[in-house]
Amino acid sequence: MRILLLFFIFLATFLSITPSAMAMAKNMQAVQIYTDNQLLDLIRDNKHLSQVVLDECQLVQDIEARANISKMPSYQFLWGDMLAYGVCVKKDISLGLHYMHLAADQGLAEGLEQLGRYYHIGKFMQVDTERAIVYLKTAASLNNLAAQMRLAGLYQQGYGSPLDFPALYSQLHHSLTDDKATHKKISELLTDLASKMPSKVVTQAKSTSYTN
Repeated sequence: MRILLLFFIFLATFLSITPSAMAMAKNMQAVQIYTDNQLLDLIRDNKHLSQVVLDECQLVQDIEARANISKMPSYQFLWGDMLAYGVCVKKDISLGLHYMHLAADQGLAEGLEQLGRYYHIGKFMQVDTERAIVYLKTAASLNNLAAQMRLAGLYQQGYGSPLDFPALYSQLHHSLTDDKATHKKISELLTDLASKMPSKVVTQAKSTSYTN
């Protein structure tokens, strides 16, 4: 009789906690790690940090492993940004910038553009326009439109070498965008660049590729 009573108590307890347990299991369902292409798309849309937060910081260890062990540039960039801004991890600007540099050194266009932007505006470090141009030129040659436009803005302000104008003109001339405001801005930048070069150089730049 005692055994039967214990059985019913166990059964009642099990049935009472099953719905909540199932709900908890559903909420704790593991988030799949991003593919390299998925992560690059997030980075290009500047949604990589918000996605890590939306995923409730479940992927921190996986992200760190891919940055440190696999040395994937996209994950080095993500891990660096997380450290620099203190997203899901303790904030460490110096270490964050170290990982951004690692990503840039592997030729990640987004990493190169971001470092160029940071040196340009003085984010996390002192303004260094010459160093900014070096990073932006490399990112521009990898078809990074944000880098190309920022570089054109610097050339407008009198920075850079006239010898580099044809390459940037060509890159912007062949750039693609479906955003009307961006398209208009590119047209303005092209007009300004063209005014700084002989017409025959402009014509040649239109038919020459300066991207990698």
